[in-house]
Amino acid sequence: MSDIKPPLAERWNEALLAKAASIKLIALDVDGIMSDGRLYFSATGDELKAFNILDGLGLKQLMKAGITVAVITGRRSPLTEKRMKDLGIPHLMQGREDKKVALMELIADMDLQPNQIAYMGDDLPDLPALSFAGLGITVPNGYWLVQQQADYCTQTAGGAGAVREACDLILWAQGQLTQTLAPYTGAHS
Repeated sequence: MSDIKPPLAERWNEALLAKAASIKLIALDVDGIMSDGRLYFSATGDELKAFNILDGLGLKQLMKAGITVAVITGRRSPLTEKRMKDLGIPHLMQGREDKKVALMELIADMDLQPNQIAYMGDDLPDLPALSFAGLGITVPNGYWLVQQQADYCTQTAGGAGAVREACDLILWAQGQLTQTLAPYTGAHS
């Protein structure tokens, strides 16, 4: 199993892989990216969200590989806070409508350049941050203008494993995918 190659690697051109190879931070939106974008409310008004388990493990693999993970979302949600805490995500910025400003605040003390940042979003509030980042990623169920501006649109829909696809892209481009899969496959890089 030392020749592990994700099936989507055939879609990843050299320019995309070069951008992904430089990434040290990925920042993600929540609704439409980490969830399916639908808002669920109980009869008592409690908010419910579904997060894909594939995305969670992918983010953990990125962090183990030394990539910082951040979440920037326009909404405030105790469920989002709990999920990010459970995953060990160190940076959570909620209630942030201007995501580019939030992203710039986040990296101010990290000594990172835009080409070292990936941003994953699906709608107009994400567009400035996505355009600022060196690698802009969106999903096929995202707004058409965001799809046009992104460097990469995942095959997988938001909330259905799209984040994991982005994680695999970055890890593959950095030559770390086999290593992060080794505990599960016995493969060695």
